Amino acid sequence: MSQALPTERAAKRVALMSAVDSVRETLLADITETETGRTLAASSVSALRGAGLFSLKVPAELGGAEADPVTQIEVLEAVSYIDPSAGWSTLLGCGAMTMSAYLPQAAIDEMWSAGRIPTAAAVIMPGKGSRVAGGFEVSGTWSWASGVRHAEWIGVHILIDSGADAPPESRLAFFPARDIAIDDNWYMSGLKGTGSCNFSIDKKFVREDFTFDFHSMTPQRGGAMYTLGVPALLANELGAFAVAVGRRAIDEIATQAVAKKRGYVAKLSVADRPVFQRLLGESDFKLRAARGLLMERYEQAWQTVSRGETLTAAEQVDLRGVVAFTLHTACDIAQQLFRYGGGTAARLDNMLQRCVRDLEVASLHLFVTDAIYEERGKTLLGDENPNHMV
Repeated sequence: MSQALPTERAAKRVALMSAVDSVRETLLADITETETGRTLAASSVSALRGAGLFSLKVPAELGGAEADPVTQIEVLEAVSYIDPSAGWSTLLGCGAMTMSAYLPQAAIDEMWSAGRIPTAAAVIMPGKGSRVAGGFEVSGTWSWASGVRHAEWIGVHILIDSGADAPPESRLAFFPARDIAIDDNWYMSGLKGTGSCNFSIDKKFVREDFTFDFHSMTPQRGGAMYTLGVPALLANELGAFAVAVGRRAIDEIATQAVAKKRGYVAKLSVADRPVFQRLLGESDFKLRAARGLLMERYEQAWQTVSRGETLTAAEQVDLRGVVAFTLHTACDIAQQLFRYGGGTAARLDNMLQRCVRDLEVASLHLFVTDAIYEERGKTLLGDENPNHMV
């Protein structure tokens, strides 16, 4: 974005949604290249960077949007509706750059040395590191690094052995992209255009001031958003993706059903079948209900941290559970609607089947495991300290 964003919430939202509009035609033109190339097309990366959309969750004092979590959902939803792979790449890139709120200033100075906000990819599944003079030595392999091919910095979660009688030290460390080796292994059934390859690091040194304590996550800059904690800080991104792609599936079948005729003798338009009409209407209500719950709970969480309060473990479980429910609902809707698309919907260039595939693969993300429903059940049974990172 060439100009500073408004600070007032509603005006900032308008500016960010305008930024999405500015990249729409580029993302649409690149859909085939992104899908077949298995990573976000270079022109789409350039457009998203130029529009400032990768900086949605970067602190304002670093030039970012520092948008509130509900505005984030709306913006990421809009990008994901245009092209799910572009949306996924954007939301994971935004999630990685959220970590700029916690890094020491020395790391920020280096990462911002080009005079602009960098792009990043980050993986929070832990690997291992060992403490050495001045920092840590890190080796390992990390998977599902969405956007790693266009990232300039790579964040990795590492556990440092603290001795037999103490839990390991948990840190997030940032490396320049030149320090990693990418494994070209992203051949998937869904989210094909996200370039979510594995990467490895072999005995690379990272200074301590390019890391931060991932357990305490103490903000060094920025406002209330950075006190949300994990998973709340990051899970909303998946909720945005879910409602966008679920809505795209509904809109696609509503359009295709008018022209689609099925039957061996009396070929009836799918749109004229009452059974389809019922499913379409019910699907619309289900997705709107899930989206409404997602927005309601994140607005409540935003108001909580804006008052200077901390989310409880039960509230973290609730937020993560709502996101899981939203994604599972969208996935179920797309799968059911797909049956009415007939053979045409099975074509690789048909957006309806892409919605199905992308939602199914997105549902494999650990943040939306159905184990979180068990933790929510525990809170309803009186457990005040559920495991929000199950």
